[in-house]
Amino acid sequence: MKKRLLASALGLAVAMSISTGWAASKIDGKVTNDSKVEQAANIAIGENNKASMGSIDIKNSTVGKTGVVTNKSDVKQAANIAIGKGNEANMGSVSMKNAKVDGKLTNDSKVEQAANIAIGENNKANMGSVNMQGGSIGKTGVVTNKSDVKQAANIAIGKGNEANMGSINMKNAKVDGKLTNDSKVKQAANIAIGENNKANMGSVNMEGGSIGKTGVVTNKSNVEQAANIAIGKGNEANMGSINMKNAKVDGKLTNDSQVKQAANIAIGENNTANMGSVNMKGGEIGKTGVVTNKSTVEQAANIAIGKGNTANMGSINMQNAKVDGKVTNTSTVKQAANIAIGENNTASMGSVDIKGGTVGKTGVITNTSDVKQAANIAIGKGNEASMGSVQVQ
Repeated sequence: MKKRLLASALGLAVAMSISTGWAASKIDGKVTNDSKVEQAANIAIGENNKASMGSIDIKNSTVGKTGVVTNKSDVKQAANIAIGKGNEANMGSVSMKNAKVDGKLTNDSKVEQAANIAIGENNKANMGSVNMQGGSIGKTGVVTNKSDVKQAANIAIGKGNEANMGSINMKNAKVDGKLTNDSKVKQAANIAIGENNKANMGSVNMEGGSIGKTGVVTNKSNVEQAANIAIGKGNEANMGSINMKNAKVDGKLTNDSQVKQAANIAIGENNTANMGSVNMKGGEIGKTGVVTNKSTVEQAANIAIGKGNTANMGSINMQNAKVDGKVTNTSTVKQAANIAIGENNTASMGSVDIKGGTVGKTGVITNTSDVKQAANIAIGKGNEASMGSVQVQ
């Protein structure tokens, strides 16, 4: 028994050591982290702890024009868990804080039979993701996240937790170069339960910051046999979506998602569940800005139940945003149900919905939707269900 326990402990120690970190460094050469993780647990418990497995962490650093940073990770039968307060657990991820990228940064991760969980308060669990706080991606910068997730659970439970799987997450970052998220998700559950939690799967999330004229942000996601669920109060679950808050877009932003045999559900109060959608709150799409959402949804259910919930599938949704550029939504919906039940819920499928904000003289908004064998239902009081529509309020 002692030998077995020692072997397990050594295995965990070795697995947790295959991560790379830099603080206040300049990278002009080539840095590669190639890790294989099998039957492992990556856990941060307590307060303000950090656990990294098969990951790269860059803090206050510069990746020069000639710099190449690559993280390649293969994770199988693993658990990535942050429990307590202010903890962070990273698996097969790249995390940057106030970093400048003018060279090439790539995260290539394969995750199979894995659980990515944040439980408690203000915890973060990242799996197969790129996370950027502050900093910039210069004109010559190329940031790529390629993730293949199979038979996995991505869960945020408690208050203010965040669980990211196969996603790119940016806060107050400037993008003048190329940023791409390419994710495949099969037989997976993306769940946010409690209060103000966030669960992101195969998504690009941008808070503040800007996409310059030369900036190109692309999210390509293929989601099959998956559940995207937000339960409780003020939770957000995003799958195969681009979500922006107070961001400025002067370049090109594209979301290309294919969703098959999936359920997108928001239950409780003021929850949001987004699948194959582009969602913009505040911010601006400039004259040179081009925002495109292309989604194919088949055999899917999009449901908002309770009070003030929002469920979006294959849609573009803008609130208090200014549009001077081009916004296009092209969606194909087959054998699907779009349902809002309760009070003041909104369910949108293959639609463009604009609340507040303005569409300027140079603004062009186009919605092309092909809906077959579908049900669009609103039940209760003050609910709204939109399918293949353009709504401007």
